[in-house]
Amino acid sequence: MLQKIGLFFHLVWESIYFAFQALRTNLLRTTLSLLGVMVGIFSIVLVFTIVNALERSIREDMAFVGNNVIYVQKFPWIFDGNTEFKWWVYFRRPNNTIEEFKYLEKNVMEAAATCLIVARGNNTLKYKNSSIGGIVLMGVSYQYSKVRDVELVQGRYFTQQEMESARSVAIVGSDIAETLFPKESPIGKIVRIKGNSFQIIGIMKKEGANMFGDTSNDIRLIVPYGAFTKVYTMGIRGIAPSIAFKGRDDDPGQIALEGEVKSLLRAKRQLKPTEEDDFAINRTESFAKAISSLFAILETAGWIIGGFSILVGGFGIANIMFVSVKERTNIIGIQKSLGAKDYFILFQFLFEAIFLSMIGGLAGIGLVYLITAIPQDFLTLGLSWGNITTGLNVAVIVGVASGIIPAYLAARMNPVDAIRSK
Repeated sequence: MLQKIGLFFHLVWESIYFAFQALRTNLLRTTLSLLGVMVGIFSIVLVFTIVNALERSIREDMAFVGNNVIYVQKFPWIFDGNTEFKWWVYFRRPNNTIEEFKYLEKNVMEAAATCLIVARGNNTLKYKNSSIGGIVLMGVSYQYSKVRDVELVQGRYFTQQEMESARSVAIVGSDIAETLFPKESPIGKIVRIKGNSFQIIGIMKKEGANMFGDTSNDIRLIVPYGAFTKVYTMGIRGIAPSIAFKGRDDDPGQIALEGEVKSLLRAKRQLKPTEEDDFAINRTESFAKAISSLFAILETAGWIIGGFSILVGGFGIANIMFVSVKERTNIIGIQKSLGAKDYFILFQFLFEAIFLSMIGGLAGIGLVYLITAIPQDFLTLGLSWGNITTGLNVAVIVGVASGIIPAYLAARMNPVDAIRSK
């Protein structure tokens, strides 16, 4: 066993030695040949790195819709490309009502939490002589914090009593706090929106800009849904509220939850079995599936772009190996005449091809690392170990594919003919 391990390391060392000899003897030729592998690995790893960064950024920016959450709304979020978008049908659908929310909150057993959400954007919030525009006023029920994350840096969340009595209290985003209260604590202060006063009881953690614009908590004023109705009309003739349900961990895909919600709401609205749903059940997973499909296309494009460069690089390494076999034919004959086995010769050249390919792969990965080190405001790039492993694996595969034929020809040489070749 120890002898086999020693032989393996001997082969590796000899391959590294001959690879360095090839690099040193024909530096320009070898560099140009490895350039294809380097560009190919660079393209693949860079595309994967960008895709991972985009996916991570989008998923973080989508945190506002919550995880494992389904929504009952008038309009579906995503439409099948083969299905006609019948906007007039969706538009005529009834809005969710407070009565329906309370009915579902009481009767849905498969949900970990149920809440009502209603929002209206483009509001102006005032405090004394200061004001800030573009504010999203959001009315919620008590379990909102269980459906979506509400991380506070100051103050507290709503109490059940404040919700039931529709108290004029509010939780504000960080941009509101920084703009209206630059030198004092906002907690306890009274702000006004459309002539209605709200007392600030909490401040949410800063989220920063995202890809979805005003969906950020930084510009939100969250109040009890009863207090929201003091500013805007909600329900059948007013703004359409959404009813959200947080799924249970033991209900993968929220299949049971969706079925229960659908059956209860159809019964509440007295829909006949032959009638279609007059509401949409939207899932956060639908966004994830759409994103995954898009990124799968980008990754495929990365493979195709990098594949052409790798193909050229593979031919380059194969050329180097054929030349190397020809230059060392005499040495191969001497080694075989001294008792070297065929597999020893084969592994010697195969490891050399792999090592040469890995040099190109490491150079490509190094270039990607240099790019990720450049500070980016829009997208934070990070070279993951998974992408590094992918790049090295591709390099090894290219090395094996490029070196197997030259190595096989070298291993099958007749020692007498090989010695006489010189």
